[in-house]
Parts: sequence; structure tokens; C-alpha cells
Amino acid sequence: MTGELEGRVAIVTGAAGGIGREFVRGLLGAGAKVAALDIDDGLLGELAAGHGEAVSAGRLVTLPADIARWAECEAAVGRVQERLGGPDILVNNGAVGMGVIRSDHMTNLVEIHEIGPEVWDRFVAVNLSGAWYMTRASVGGMLDRGWGRIVNVTTSFFTMMRGKFHPYGPVKAGFEAMSAGHATEFAGRGVTVNVVVPGGPTDTPMVPPESGIDRAAMVRPSAMVPPVLWLCSEEGGAWNGHRYVAGNWDAALDSAAAAEGCRAPIGWPDLAGSPVWPGGKPPE
Repeated sequence: MTGELEGRVAIVTGAAGGIGREFVRGLLGAGAKVAALDIDDGLLGELAAGHGEAVSAGRLVTLPADIARWAECEAAVGRVQERLGGPDILVNNGAVGMGVIRSDHMTNLVEIHEIGPEVWDRFVAVNLSGAWYMTRASVGGMLDRGWGRIVNVTTSFFTMMRGKFHPYGPVKAGFEAMSAGHATEFAGRGVTVNVVVPGGPTDTPMVPPESGIDRAAMVRPSAMVPPVLWLCSEEGGAWNGHRYVAGNWDAALDSAAAAEGCRAPIGWPDLAGSPVWPGGKPPE
């Protein structure tokens, strides 16, 4: 994929975290200019220090931003446009994990009385509204230019539906539904929307040591990169409204075959095809 994204401008949210750092590395390696957004200014500094050559060449900028706030998202996209151009690619990766409630949340599951309204609101604000804010701030230029790639990081359906895994599960389910709706809304206008998920526990700080899971058996954060780069390529641009399970990507295959092997429908299309609607079909 070296040079495949030459001239493209990408925004990555949650860029200083485990998966986010891998997205930044992969996109830079593919030739893109990258704007790395994160709420943690210190970790952004470490990210910039690790990519000093890209920073010096003007190919990487780091921007502290709280994506839970519309004004900060709008301002961040404006700064990206001024400094890099675009954006052409948006990777909605930023999220709050269950560890903010308790570090042993995977072995001692969280019950509703432990979730304060302010915690619920924060999960919704970051994991759902933040992605919507970033999409709204970024997509106008993509639609005007007739080229754009939006890749959203949700989670497995098991996690979405799991008992005692709130607020993370249901908020990610809302994000999946939003992704499906945006894929339909932007279809035929040069902008694709797809979802990429690890498929299982991933070796990042979101899975704390207290989980008891063998870290060697977890999905590697770097596994998320190949499907994202492929979706951002010209070949991948033919696909819209799908989800890709990165843990099932077979690196021994060419990219198109590997993508086919880990592709599934976005959301729940089998549940959406038969609404009880006057006249038989709602407007599209």
C-alpha cells in the first residue's frame, strides 16, 4: 500500500491510543497526510516524537480535541483544512471504554446501579455524538469533491448485546446503526462509509490486566490497519455499507480476497427489510 494514498488527507480520532497509533502509522506509510486528534495532549506529544520525520515534512499534525464537543470538532476540522487540506479520509476511532468505571469490568461485570447518569452521558457524547460531530464537520468537503472515505470503529455484536456491558455496548450499537444510515445517505456521491471491528478482545489499555485474558491470544492493534487502508484505496472505494472483522483478515491473501473473507453486512439489514408502512415502502 506504499504510496496508495499519496495526496490524501486523513483525520484519525483517538489517535494516541493503541489502535489509533497504528492507524496513524499505516496511513503515513501509505503516503497520506494525517491529522491525529486525541484528548490526551501528552500522548499526542509522544506520537509526534515517534514520527518526527513526518512532522518535519508537514505530513503529520497533532491536535488536542475533545470530540464530545461539537465546537472542538468543527474547529479541529477547520485547522486540518488550513494546514493540510481535505480532509478526504475520516477514521472515527475515538472512544471511552468500560475501564473508566472499573478496571475489573471484564471479570466482575458492571450493573446499572454503578453507572451514574454523568457516566452514561459521557459514553454517549464521546462514542456516538463525537463520531457524528466529526462526520458532520468533515463530510461536506468530501461530498463537494466527490471523493471520501469514512471508516467507523464499532465493536462485535456480542459486545453490543452483552448484559452488564453498558454503556459501551448499546452506544456502539447506535454507532453501527448511524454508520449504516450514513452509508445509504452518501451512496452514489463518491463517499463511502464502512465499519471495521477487531472481532474480539484487543491488546490495548481498554482491556486491562485485570481481564485475566492471555494478551498473546488477543487481536493485535495492527490487525486493524490492512482493512482500513484497503477501504481507503481506489479498489476499496467500490464497497460501501459493510463491516470488516479485522481479526479474520488473512494477510496471506491479496487484499481483495482478504477483504472478502472478513466482510459482512453493516448493522442488521435482515431486520430492516419489512417495515409495516402505509403503501408498503417508506421514502428513501
